[in-house]
Amino acid sequence: MLRIHHVAQSFSFGTIALNFKSSPTGWIFAISANVIWGLFPIFWNLLQSVPTNQLVCHRVVWAFGFSLLIFASRYALASPRRRARWIVLFRRPRTWLVYGAAALMVFLNWGAFLWAMNHDQYLAASLGYYINPMCNVLLGVLFLGERLSSRRKIAMVGVGIGVAVMTYAAGQPPWVSLIMATSFSLYALIKKVGKLDGLNSLFLETTILLLPVLLFMAAYIPSSEHVFAAGSRCMDLLLIAGGFVTLAPLVLFSAAAQRIPLSLLGMLQYVGPTMQFLVAVFYMQQPLHLLTAVGFVFVWAGVVLFLIARD
Repeated sequence: MLRIHHVAQSFSFGTIALNFKSSPTGWIFAISANVIWGLFPIFWNLLQSVPTNQLVCHRVVWAFGFSLLIFASRYALASPRRRARWIVLFRRPRTWLVYGAAALMVFLNWGAFLWAMNHDQYLAASLGYYINPMCNVLLGVLFLGERLSSRRKIAMVGVGIGVAVMTYAAGQPPWVSLIMATSFSLYALIKKVGKLDGLNSLFLETTILLLPVLLFMAAYIPSSEHVFAAGSRCMDLLLIAGGFVTLAPLVLFSAAAQRIPLSLLGMLQYVGPTMQFLVAVFYMQQPLHLLTAVGFVFVWAGVVLFLIARD
């Protein structure tokens, strides 16, 4: 058992070692979340005919539904001591303030991402999530006191060059990409300092978003334009499934954020945009320019250097 534990803590090829001491489960949660996010364009492309405003509203509603079911089952099975702790946390004004800010950030991120999906901006979405981990690393250094070794600073420069090249290749300011990146990096920072676990925090965030979303749908979307329950069973099921596929990676990401440093979490997030990049090029058949490919190489060179560099 000791030997197995040692192998799990440090996986090496000769002198190159990947340090898993932060938390093996944190690595697993982070990578799993990003694999799911990497496959998102395939799923959301099935709902491209739904207007973006309705799509993001349904995403909130059904994510709330699934998180409510999970919370209710956990609460029923929890010990009295744990229930009491949850109640204390939910009653604190600071809890509602922190997760209200998190809810706003994730709503902005969802809206920008779904707009990109509805307008065939798959590479822009990928670019947004390439920029996002860099923001996470910077926030971790600036606000959480996390430090980077010299090699990891060099790795960050390589990633920055790659992102800059891909931004230049886009030919215009990547507004959607920047909104996606900044909103989700701030979301990660808020989750890092929050006191609730992943499942409870997501329940609270979707609860906060639910009423404004329902009011918006009632006031600004004519009933004749609603796509849900409009005759297509397949469309209805896809909209409901959108809540589940939204919830699953967020739960994993939240769990990872509590177990590994934000800077490391940021670098692991390149798994998601890389998969989105490949989906955009090979599945969605979007054209790949030479500069974009060059930027991709720089980013991954930086990521590899960051992961193998010792602290």
